[in-house]
Amino acid sequence: MVREKLVDAAAGKLIGVIEEFERAFEVLGKYPRTVTVFGSARLPQNHPACKAAYELTKKIAQEDYAIVTGGGHGIMKAANHAAYDVGTGSVGLNIELPTEQSLNKYTTDHYTFEHFFSRKVALTFDASGYVFCTGGFGTLDELFEITTLAQTGIIPKAPIILYGSDFWNPLAEFIQQTLNEKFGTIGPDDPELHIITDDPLEIIAYIEAYENGRPSFQNYSSIHPL
Repeated sequence: MVREKLVDAAAGKLIGVIEEFERAFEVLGKYPRTVTVFGSARLPQNHPACKAAYELTKKIAQEDYAIVTGGGHGIMKAANHAAYDVGTGSVGLNIELPTEQSLNKYTTDHYTFEHFFSRKVALTFDASGYVFCTGGFGTLDELFEITTLAQTGIIPKAPIILYGSDFWNPLAEFIQQTLNEKFGTIGPDDPELHIITDDPLEIIAYIEAYENGRPSFQNYSSIHPL
């Protein structure tokens, strides 16, 4: 009896997940070129990281990319605000949570998920680049999810960009020195799945190089692999 109830509950959730996929992909399908921006929901808009995210995203949006975020506040709000000000697509893929998350007012298109799984899939959907700003556990979760999908060939190896060397360099050292060199738990080329930079113009150059079939950052001197 318990097993039957669990199976019925799982079947109901599966139907809900499929419906969320359909609705979310309807939204994303409107935008041929997107860049997804990740970051903390907790930071106020006057925080330096939010200000930096706004300026970066504004430059990306001016190159006719729609901006996709998790639809919340903090870094996500700053990124959506920039896209809104530029007048390009400003998409929020929100999630229903008891605390923290509510849709910011700067989205021009949005969908609110009930299930984390379907939301995470939508956030990895065919972007021209993934930009990770200052963030917490959720940002790191999304970073390693996308990295693993790229590493295993499940999604194309679009640029995975870590914006802000002060924040990301300690993680880069852990990945290179501990995972790669000391324990060998990742491949020798895996640290190159990410890059770290502080320069918005080089981020745009890297994304455009990928779009033009030249996904190599060797030509951009201040963009550094982990």
